[in-house]
Amino acid sequence: MKIYIAGKLETEFERKMLDKVDTLCKSLGFKTFLPHRDVGLAKDMNDTEKIFNGDIKEGFKGCNLVVALLDGLNVGAGTAWELGYAYAKGIPAIGLKTDEPIEDALDTLSSILIESMPIVTSFDELEKELIKRRK
Repeated sequence: MKIYIAGKLETEFERKMLDKVDTLCKSLGFKTFLPHRDVGLAKDMNDTEKIFNGDIKEGFKGCNLVVALLDGLNVGAGTAWELGYAYAKGIPAIGLKTDEPIEDALDTLSSILIESMPIVTSFDELEKELIKRRK
């Protein structure tokens, strides 16, 4: 089973959190696609085609599940797009929001994201959700 790991990539902290999700997924026997590791980061507008082709056209190939880090004041345009794309393709997703209770996150997540996937609030909860989906 292959997991696409989605989330904001702007700061080193955000990338380290995604790396932590990756480590957990791999420890449970999943294959992973991690955009900043597997494709890289866009440095300028010349990188957009490479990023889109790598992240979406290649990254989603054979993907069975998306795990999306949802922390922060907004989800991020790329993460929201990836989640919508996964939903449209029938690929289930799990959200991870560690910085506030889901009940308090309506303004940062939106009803659409909240209703489109289970959202867990800790790495322990994520591990339990992943174990349930392991084939």
